[in-house]
Amino acid sequence: MTKVVLIGPPGSGKTTLGRLLAQRLGVAFRDTDTDVESVAGKPVSDIFIEDGEARFRELEHEAVRLALAEHDGVLSLGGGAILHEGTQALLDGHHVVYLEVGLADAVQRVGLGSARPLLVLNPRSQLKKLMDERRPVYERLAVLTVVTDKRDPEDLVEEIVKGLPA
Repeated sequence: MTKVVLIGPPGSGKTTLGRLLAQRLGVAFRDTDTDVESVAGKPVSDIFIEDGEARFRELEHEAVRLALAEHDGVLSLGGGAILHEGTQALLDGHHVVYLEVGLADAVQRVGLGSARPLLVLNPRSQLKKLMDERRPVYERLAVLTVVTDKRDPEDLVEEIVKGLPA
C-alpha cells in the first residue's frame, strides 16, 4: 500500500517534497503526471491541447488507480487529480498529505510563463481560482495538512514524517 499520497495545487512542492520524503523513508517516489505522460506518449500540456481536459482526467484517474494498487512508496498526484470523484474514493484509507501553499509562494514556484495548461490565460488569476475551488476538496481528503510557505523542504519532510502513523 502506498505510504504517503501528496496532494496540493501547482507550486505546493509535491514533486520536490515527494522525492525528499521518499529518500528519507527509503522508498520509491512516483508522480502520476509522469505516469500519464508515459501512457499517452506526450506531455500533459499536449494532452490538454490535443485531447482535451476530459481525456486527461480519464488518463489521470487510471494512473492514480494503478499507482495506489502497485506502488508502496510516496505518490504525488497532479493538482487536479482530486477533482475526479472516483479518485477521491480511491484515496479513502490512504495517508493523504495536503501541501497547502499561499498564492504568492505558488506563483513564485510555478512561474507565470509556465507551460501548465490550466494557467495559460491570466496565470495568476487562474491559479488563484484553481486554488480556491480545490481547497475544500484537498482539506476533506487530507489526514495531514502541511503549510509550505517560506519553509525549508527538510523541515517540511520532518513534519510529514512525524505525522505518519506509527
